[in-house]
Amino acid sequence: MNINLLDDKELEKLRTLLAEARHIVICAHKSPDGDAVGSTLAWKSYLRQLGKDDVRICLPDAFPDFLKWMPGSNEVLRYDKRPAEVKRAFNAADLVCCLDFNQMMRVEDMRPVLEECKAKRLLIDHHIDPDRNNELTISRTEMSSTSEIVFSLIWQLGGYDDMAKDCAQCIYCGMMTDTGGFTYNSTRPEIYFIISQLLAKRIDKDNIYNKVYHNYSTNALKLRGYIIYNKLNVVEELHAAYFAVTKEEMKRFKFIKGDLEGVVNIPQQIKGLKLSISLREDTEKPNLVLVSLRSSNGFHCQPMAVRFFNGGGHADASGGKLHCSIKEAEQIALKAILAFKDELR
Repeated sequence: MNINLLDDKELEKLRTLLAEARHIVICAHKSPDGDAVGSTLAWKSYLRQLGKDDVRICLPDAFPDFLKWMPGSNEVLRYDKRPAEVKRAFNAADLVCCLDFNQMMRVEDMRPVLEECKAKRLLIDHHIDPDRNNELTISRTEMSSTSEIVFSLIWQLGGYDDMAKDCAQCIYCGMMTDTGGFTYNSTRPEIYFIISQLLAKRIDKDNIYNKVYHNYSTNALKLRGYIIYNKLNVVEELHAAYFAVTKEEMKRFKFIKGDLEGVVNIPQQIKGLKLSISLREDTEKPNLVLVSLRSSNGFHCQPMAVRFFNGGGHADASGGKLHCSIKEAEQIALKAILAFKDELR
């Protein structure tokens, strides 16, 4: 099966960028998820395979606890914790690899550091409308994840045979988490060819699944149950559901980052549901509500994320944020549902 992504000119450009680079920074978006962490760790592993000794991963803030098992994750630099060290890494870089985000605004607080960096930029991503102001932009919106793109690039660059098991684990985890365990955005046959090649590296896919999806605390499960029983609102006639979670409720259940990962998908189990919206107060910043949207059954939530929630993403998995109270956010969610009532009926 042909999984090559680049034409000859692009491939040569990528080879040249990597060959000439001596000091490399890899970065991803704020609130990094499994794909952001998996793709950056895998790309670093490949660069080390090429003999690159100075490769740093710099992320804007924390990633979920259930990803901390991933090989190399303890070496990630967080801008919110070590800003001076992150700035030094960017200042010293001659190549910055931007993975799993399409626009600079996605790194949020780390954006000035990225914008001021004089290094050449390589963008590897699968979100729509990528920034093209890079030395090389590798954007494939049809692909399941940035981790899938990373595998294909390593494959085309001839690096598969020497790929480490740790690298393969990170790629699989990124692909798995960005498709909900291969339940959405994962119908292309190339995905399963790649999985077969990762399995050939002797990864334990079941163990990876357990580490990610069977790794919650008792409090996290109770919080999820509380949300479904007490907070879920279903607009039956429009096949939509939404819930809102406050800082006080999260504190009550001793919330840690990652405890609500995937909860937005649970209402999708309702027969005929087309849209699920999660609204969550930020635990640190006032009047900031984090929004996640999921869709199915012929409805696509991405236009709603753009129009109502200052966001975007994929056709059926999008996100955004609102600068308002949680009560106001609920009103906006209802307004958004009503605005799309013709498509949701």
